[in-house]
Amino acid sequence: MIPSITPLLNSDLQIVEQPTLTRGLNLPEGANRVRGRVDGLAAMRQAVYKIINTERYRYLIYSYDYGVELGDLFGRPVSFVCPEIERRITEALLADSRITGVGGFDFNLLRKGVVQVSFEVQTIFGSLIAQKEVNF
Repeated sequence: MIPSITPLLNSDLQIVEQPTLTRGLNLPEGANRVRGRVDGLAAMRQAVYKIINTERYRYLIYSYDYGVELGDLFGRPVSFVCPEIERRITEALLADSRITGVGGFDFNLLRKGVVQVSFEVQTIFGSLIAQKEVNF
């Protein structure tokens, strides 16, 4: 006999946001060490770091809406690369429901083929500044 799902459909379901408590990455040392736990804004700093440093579609462990596509910018002119980096980072970060906005992009050409971008990320826990070096 197949159980009926009618009682489940008629009950009052509550949607609860999951906590951000996660293992703490040692970000200044390259995120290769896990130490303790972090929550709130510190957890969001880690989430932003992971999203902007994970190439989308490259790793099967991540879903297709996780990460950012920056690898195909190689060989493109800087006039194309900078606005495209801004669009792609914004799109990648806004896929996380805890991130409410991304803005304040600042680009610095470090040397030929390398641009450093810094930007502000607004989250439900507060704002943080992030940066990324992109080879193109």
